[in-house]
Amino acid sequence: MRVRAPELALSLGVLALGTATAIATARLPGEGGYAGIGPNFMPGVVAAGLIACGLWLLYEVFTGGWRARPSDDPAERGDHAFHAPGFVWVTAGLGAHMALIGHAGFVIAGALLFAGVARGFGSSRIARDLALGSAIALVVFLFFVKFLNVNLPAGWLAPLLGSAGI
Repeated sequence: MRVRAPELALSLGVLALGTATAIATARLPGEGGYAGIGPNFMPGVVAAGLIACGLWLLYEVFTGGWRARPSDDPAERGDHAFHAPGFVWVTAGLGAHMALIGHAGFVIAGALLFAGVARGFGSSRIARDLALGSAIALVVFLFFVKFLNVNLPAGWLAPLLGSAGI
């Protein structure tokens, strides 16, 4: 039996991350509010899951290596070559979203993000992508603001959106 160093390192890393999360979770207050569960519940579930995955991976490392491991050959896995223009478009859309959400607002920033990602995945219909992105972002904006009572920045569309958003 040969133990592969990368598999062992990654398994120990997942286990260490789970242990660190469990330690940090133990320091959170445990008293629950009206729901009966406190702020430490979900991080505790995540910590338990990480520890379980780390132990499972370690078990596999010491019993013959990880099972059903994908091939190291990208062509055999069906991977495509890195597409730099697509990466640049998606990154530009994300950058525009981060830069504009505070000033232009959620809807405009979301529309630009959608159009950038669509272009990155090969779309050449920018007007359609901006219109579709605007519609989706507006629906998401109104859902959060009207139904979930979460204020999102209305930005330049504040005169059109009225009291929705901040």
